[in-house]
This record gives sequence, structure tokens and C-alpha cells, in this order.
Amino acid sequence: MAEKVLDGMKRASGWSIAFGMLMILAGMFAICSPLIPGVVIVYIVAWTAIFNGGAQLLYALRAQSGARLVLEVLLGLLYVVAGIFILIHPAGGLLALTLIIASFFLVYGVIAVVLAFQMRPLPGWGWILFDAIITVLLGALILEHWPVSSEWVVGTLVGITFIASGLSRLMLSSTVRKLATSAA
Repeated sequence: MAEKVLDGMKRASGWSIAFGMLMILAGMFAICSPLIPGVVIVYIVAWTAIFNGGAQLLYALRAQSGARLVLEVLLGLLYVVAGIFILIHPAGGLLALTLIIASFFLVYGVIAVVLAFQMRPLPGWGWILFDAIITVLLGALILEHWPVSSEWVVGTLVGITFIASGLSRLMLSSTVRKLATSAA
């Protein structure tokens, strides 16, 4: 029975290692050609907005009062129209998404700077400050080079995420595989 479990762990870890390597390759592709995954993300956002708007419109049909019904329908239509607009104009969606990311980095970084200085007497507060400064600089860099940065920001961030996830999957799966092999 234990051998079956260990064999299953080895087989599963093998597939997980292959998937981790595939994620790393996909991440490298995304970094080398960042516009492609950037546009894919924009399409995903657009379709998500459309489906969310459809759900909102279905929910509106269940609204009890007239004023609430009108507001729910307006919200649903807003989602649907925004999603369709992004599908028709993906470049504009990519521009907007890049601005949102830059703004997020700037706001997050400023809040993290404040947090770092509030943590100042504690050990390790400098790492929070380091993260905050890098985040603010990245947000400012993206914003300074906008709209040209829209061509690389989203795809590059997706690529970095894929590589990091692939590496962590690869390392964890390799460890599981070694443990299963040594237990056998």
C-alpha cells in the first residue's frame, strides 16, 4: 500500500516538474514578447467584465424596487459596454491597464514607506523600506514612459510571475520526488 502511494507521489511530482518547466518557458516567452500576453490579459479582463455585466443584469431581474432595478441594470450595462469597448479597442485597454498598474505601484509603495517608518525600531524594517522604494521607483518608471511602457509592462509582469511560479513548483516537486524516492 505504501509503495502505491509513493509511486503515485513520484508520478504526480514528475507531471508537476514538467508543468513547472512549461511555466518557466511560458514566462520566458512572455518576457521576450511581452505585447502578446499583455493583449491576452486585456481580452481576459474584457470578457470578465462582459460576463460580470451579464450576471449583474440577471441579478437585476430579481431586484424588488424600481430604483434598485434601474441601478442594477445600469451597473450591468456599464460592465457589458466597458467589456465590449475593450474588446473593440484592446490597445486602449492595455494603456488603461498599464496606468492602473503604475498607480497601484505608486500608492502601494507610498503606503509601504509609511509602514516601514512606523516599524522602524523593529529588526527588518529596512527590508520593508527597500521593497517600498523599489515599488515606487517601478511605478514612476512605468508612468514616466507611458504610453510606450504599455507595450511591455503587463506581459513582462506576467512573465516574471510565470517564471517565479514555475521555479517554486519545480523546487517543491523535486523535493517531493526526492522524499518519495528515499522513502521507497
